[in-house]
Amino acid sequence: MLDTLRRIVQEVNAAPDLQGALDIIVERVKSSVAVDVASVYLLDEEQGQFVLSATQGLRKDAVGKAQLGSSEGLVGMVCEREEPVNIEDAPSHPRYRFIHETGEDPYHGFLGVPIIQHGKVLGVLVVRQRKVRKFDEDEESFLVTLAAQLAGAITHAGASGKVTSALTQTESVSAALRGLPGAPGVAIGQAMVVYPPANLEAIPDRVAVDTDLEVNNFEAAVAAVRDDLRDYANRMSAVLPAEELALFDALLLMLGGDSLVAETVQRIREGNWAAGALRETIAQHVSVFEAMEDSYLRERASDIRDLGRRILTHMQSHPAESVEIYPDTVLVGEDISASQLAEIPLDRLAGIVCASGSSSSHVAILAQALGIPAVMGVNDMPVSRLEGRTIIADGYRGDVFVNPSSLVREEFLLLQTQETELTEALKNVAGQPSVTPDGVPVPLYLNIGLVSGGGTEVHSEGDGVGLYRTEVPFLMQDRFPGEEEQLRIYRNALQAFAPRPVTLRTLDVGGDKMLPYFPVHEDNPFLGWRGIRISLDHPEIFLSQIRAMLRASVGLNNLTIMLPMVSSVSELDIAMSLIDQAHGELLEDGMPVHRPPIGIMIEVPSAVYQIEAIARRVDFFSIGTNDLTQYLLAVDRNNSRVANLYQCLHPAVLRAIRQVVGEAHKFGKPVSVCGEMAGDPAAVLALLGLEVDSLSMSVSNLARVKWVVRSFTRNEVVGLLDQALALEEPRAIRDLYNSVLEQGGLGGLVRAGN
Repeated sequence: MLDTLRRIVQEVNAAPDLQGALDIIVERVKSSVAVDVASVYLLDEEQGQFVLSATQGLRKDAVGKAQLGSSEGLVGMVCEREEPVNIEDAPSHPRYRFIHETGEDPYHGFLGVPIIQHGKVLGVLVVRQRKVRKFDEDEESFLVTLAAQLAGAITHAGASGKVTSALTQTESVSAALRGLPGAPGVAIGQAMVVYPPANLEAIPDRVAVDTDLEVNNFEAAVAAVRDDLRDYANRMSAVLPAEELALFDALLLMLGGDSLVAETVQRIREGNWAAGALRETIAQHVSVFEAMEDSYLRERASDIRDLGRRILTHMQSHPAESVEIYPDTVLVGEDISASQLAEIPLDRLAGIVCASGSSSSHVAILAQALGIPAVMGVNDMPVSRLEGRTIIADGYRGDVFVNPSSLVREEFLLLQTQETELTEALKNVAGQPSVTPDGVPVPLYLNIGLVSGGGTEVHSEGDGVGLYRTEVPFLMQDRFPGEEEQLRIYRNALQAFAPRPVTLRTLDVGGDKMLPYFPVHEDNPFLGWRGIRISLDHPEIFLSQIRAMLRASVGLNNLTIMLPMVSSVSELDIAMSLIDQAHGELLEDGMPVHRPPIGIMIEVPSAVYQIEAIARRVDFFSIGTNDLTQYLLAVDRNNSRVANLYQCLHPAVLRAIRQVVGEAHKFGKPVSVCGEMAGDPAAVLALLGLEVDSLSMSVSNLARVKWVVRSFTRNEVVGLLDQALALEEPRAIRDLYNSVLEQGGLGGLVRAGN
């Protein structure tokens, strides 16, 4: 049955829309299980009804018309129980609800299994038999397994169908897709699709401006791949047997024949650019091979994919034409890197929409720093069809609208106007000290890295830099930057804020921040080789960076150094020893360097329980709430399937922060927060109640946070914390803090923190 399952799921995934997917399901299930009827009932949540959406065996004219209440009949029983219902004689069951118009009179055997996605019942897959009989265990297991695999495909097909409908109309249809808030704000603009090199599936459709040029580019790439394959075959002829070498001959035959090449050229002539035409052709050929019964021939589908990637690689190395950057570009992609983000001029970048990740993904953090609205984790988005389309991205709620109607567009233009008004209101706190009404100072620092930190108005507002991401220069290059190059970068940052402190975090790569020239392939990168672990395994890189930092601070003396991802005292001891070594070497060279304050980021739960030992060794603590939340809750913050479980106002997170602050203060060591929480108005109320000493955030959040600080006394926020910690659910805690913001006349900040 595994082959049958695989083929059905592949066909459904390739369906152009929801109805096509459902028709495939019922047709394949009916033949695979050898039943008389196969049907799918989908739940219409708004109407509270199950609707017969596809069938093989019942009357076709009942599709879309036959309905059952969500708790009605045996279908409703499946939904209520969220498990299979297997009955040998359905009409005799007290819950049976007869629907005459479907023509189901002759059928007795009934098996219904729920189709569930993210804990919600989407529909019910039903099979029927004429005779009275109970379906056996193998049949039930097969349908349960199939339904579990089909849930995501059905959701994706539904979303794709909405977008397809929206793309064919201009005013009456607006396709809404759901993602996760990434960076606050509203973006309205045209989609520009970006994709990783040699990734055929990610290639978008684009109109070919010069078809002859596109054809020439494609044919030149094919010729280059032909030469490559012949070269490989010649070099491998001495070590490979003849039957293995025959693979090269087969691939060359495909490139020399009319099928693959001619079909792609035809698609280019019909208007698609070369890369998009190639993607369509390869997908068509792959689907043919994957549907074959013979396992050997099915495996050849991977060879065709490889051939397509080889052609695409050559095409991308010699592009036919440059890509247009729209005046209001909304960057769209399956995954978006920092370098792709940096390629778009900031005055043309309106927003970001990413199919993967969450609000604490690296690209979302960069968007927050730039003040660019972003939506993450839109995993049902048909990226390849969105190039040039009008997009609205709501970075507050995580909604994306494709081809928005005039009414939707007007609503979001109004919201943009309200944003502008809020920004004007926030200017009232510009230049004012970050002090609570009862006189408690709460310094506000900036998180920077991709940009220098802004103009003089930004420099005058921030109390310094709480987190300078030194990995950004590493990520933007094709090699490790040398000590002199790092010296210039760090000196610029220190000078821009002098005499205020600038905290340089040592190299923090790994996880979702991989260096292109230093690849690390791990099954679980967030629990792998990252942060301080890489630095300690490569002391030559670490020492070079520390020396550059110390030299950059000469004459300024506003440097502090922060170590990321420390999980044990031994790691800290080794790092401190290396810092002492770099400091001593520079003194021996006659450089007047000072040993700056050294601190660590609290990101790993093990560090939370070692504060006393760590406090004896460091000068300060900074809590990185993004990773700390991820590790405490066991939630991959880049996995959109579980990103809704990532809640920074979770009681466990608040209690961990309280423990860090309490222990650190016993030793007289200050505690800052530099994670996403520090820029979230509702979370700031909690952090103030936890008596965190300072906050560090992106430039775009500074005014909002200062407004919160200046609006609530220490006694008020401490009292609120007691109420919050008495609650058990993160949503209830956020609702509490949001209501306090609204009661305090700061309702405009509530949307920014959701």
